[in-house]
Amino acid sequence: MEQFADKKHIEVIWKSFQLDASIPEVASESYAQYLVKRKGMAVEKVNGMLGNVTEMASQVGLDYHLDQSVIVNSQKAHQLIQFSKSKKLGNEAEEHLFRAFFTEGKNIADTAILIQLGKDFGLQESELKASLDDEKYKYEITQDIQEAQNLGVNGVPFFVFDRKYAVSGAQPSESFLETLEKSFTEWRKSNPETTLEVTEGDSCTVDGKCD
Repeated sequence: MEQFADKKHIEVIWKSFQLDASIPEVASESYAQYLVKRKGMAVEKVNGMLGNVTEMASQVGLDYHLDQSVIVNSQKAHQLIQFSKSKKLGNEAEEHLFRAFFTEGKNIADTAILIQLGKDFGLQESELKASLDDEKYKYEITQDIQEAQNLGVNGVPFFVFDRKYAVSGAQPSESFLETLEKSFTEWRKSNPETTLEVTEGDSCTVDGKCD
């Protein structure tokens, strides 16, 4: 986004997606144990894979500690995201949750932890508590997952551009920039920017100031 000249026209919308909705809210195994038991992967392969992910993260300035990650159901975390989006704080929610899970080893199914995370980026505690029990946000999670399935998404990360192009999995920033430029160029052709030549005169503004 920082490399994209027209970034002011881009809106990032985070969507909910659960890889395994059967994971319990109470942690019972490590990340490695989960992958070995649930996915049928060999211990050596799992450890190698997690090591590769940690190294890739490090190369772009991310400090991952996957050996400390708490494997729990992400439903409540997604409810926090959906509520945060309604307050224009979706990006902040994602960043705090990513850091809590991948770096700090926090339990993202724990209500108290989620409430504190929300407070850390500006949400009100009373509203946070209500949102974690609100059926509205549970429904929005379901809708996002259904939308992903309709688009053919079966894994994360997955990025959709203007519902025409997608980038799947870990990719270099150049791939994102190329897709962003291509999709934006096509979008701009269908949505030309209107520039008016204005003749100024006496007028009143929305804030009540008249000249």
